Amino acid sequence: MTATLSKPARHAVRSAWTASVMAGMQAIVIVAIIVPGASRAQSVDLPVSEFGVLNNSIANLMVQGDSVWIGPFLNLTVNDGATFHRAQTDSLFGTINRMFSIDVEGDIVAVGIGRADNTNGDGIQTAAGFLISEDGGNTFRFRFPQLDKPDETTIEFGINTLPALPIIAPQQSPPFDIDVDLASGSVWVAGWASGIRRSDDLGRSWSRVVLPPDNLDFVSPDSIHQFTVEPQLAGSGSLNHMGFSVLVDATGTVWAGTAGGLNRSTDGGHSWQRFKTDGTTSSLTGNWVISIEEQLAAEGPVIWAATWNAGDVGGGINGQFGVTITADGGATFRQALAGERIFDFAFHEDRVYAAGDNGLFISENQGSTWFTVSDFRDRNDPSRLVRPGSSVFSVEVTRSGSLWVGTSDGLLKSSDRGLSWTIFRTDVPVNPDVRSSRVPDVDTFAYPNPFSPSADVFIRVKFESDRDGQGDLRVFDFAMNAVRTVSAPINAGTNELVWDGQDDRGTRVANGVYFYEVETGNDRFRGKILVIE
Repeated sequence: MTATLSKPARHAVRSAWTASVMAGMQAIVIVAIIVPGASRAQSVDLPVSEFGVLNNSIANLMVQGDSVWIGPFLNLTVNDGATFHRAQTDSLFGTINRMFSIDVEGDIVAVGIGRADNTNGDGIQTAAGFLISEDGGNTFRFRFPQLDKPDETTIEFGINTLPALPIIAPQQSPPFDIDVDLASGSVWVAGWASGIRRSDDLGRSWSRVVLPPDNLDFVSPDSIHQFTVEPQLAGSGSLNHMGFSVLVDATGTVWAGTAGGLNRSTDGGHSWQRFKTDGTTSSLTGNWVISIEEQLAAEGPVIWAATWNAGDVGGGINGQFGVTITADGGATFRQALAGERIFDFAFHEDRVYAAGDNGLFISENQGSTWFTVSDFRDRNDPSRLVRPGSSVFSVEVTRSGSLWVGTSDGLLKSSDRGLSWTIFRTDVPVNPDVRSSRVPDVDTFAYPNPFSPSADVFIRVKFESDRDGQGDLRVFDFAMNAVRTVSAPINAGTNELVWDGQDDRGTRVANGVYFYEVETGNDRFRGKILVIE
């Protein structure tokens, strides 16, 4: 029998795939966040965000009690979404940095930050350091990235002195995942090219963790070994030395997900056993383990891991997208959701939630069968909806049972286990009661603008009405020729009408400037849209 995981342990990786090339192999962009248990988040005194949620692509969610931390800008709501706070840190706001990972345990909040380095126009994911709070998120201190010094060319591993490639550049070493283990006082980080690392002083210094190389499935500091600790670059090194995810479960077992498999340590991270796919349904679905999550059960932790298809990187059997589950510490494995690209897991009562590219997957029998939710509409305004085809990146459940879902098109909350939804987005309020330099006085706007019909599916036109009735959205080309009319019922208050970039004949419009007019009966609002494919 399973229990609701209030996340006393740990973590969930939120991810987004990008096509970049690193020395001839595909790279992955992972945005991660970890979900803890007890906290004092309700006591934090943070400024309220004028725009609510600070980004519409919610790759990061973490629940602690009834508080919800939201990435990529370290938002926090402690009142079920009534207000959203923003952390007091200048390492995220006003910079290109973003939150890549977070864990909260007790009063400790550990945040891994990174950025896309566009120096050469390649968008390489780059380590930017850590933010550490020891007072529940009221204040943060900056820590430097988990990198080596140029002369750190060896690692002492028990009776061995192993050669090692020092990882001295922040590029390709972002903190994809982080986990605070209060029992040992350690902080663990998975940092792609920098591998798995551990800190015993809250991020002031880091030690490199020695995992098995690609030709071994077990390493121990008491055994004689001869191999180099280095990530695979340009054909040399090991995929298993490239870290995606890390988790310390309720028993103290450490799990590390890499590009070369799932690794387990039962002695605090010294000895490691590696598990990998063998192409059968009783092994891992794949070797690229990008997410690990823990579900509490009466018999012990159940470990859920999401794997991605690595193509033919590294040769051999690399497996497929899917989910791998072990309820006995790795003695046996079973598979679920074969072929689905999964980013995150959450657990509540009899349900398992999996966030994926094709929607929110829900199972009530521990992964044997699933049903999918992919049509998300606001319960109070059905015209507000998540774009069809949007990815679900993250999912969490609060102590009181609120289900939170992060998508590529907004943040969602359900109070009835997914039957209906409230949608939160960042946007400029129309006719704001309180105006400032950051909150202009507008009566309508359209977003995203510029608008790509193929990529964005539709553009939203936001406006306010003083009564229930019908709203008519009319679109005109630059010569003021009528292009399309969209009509829908509206409510008193803020409304949205959508346009899919097609004219009245169903033909996609050409690139260019278009004008729109919204009529609500007594009021008319006008604006401009730039269409670019």
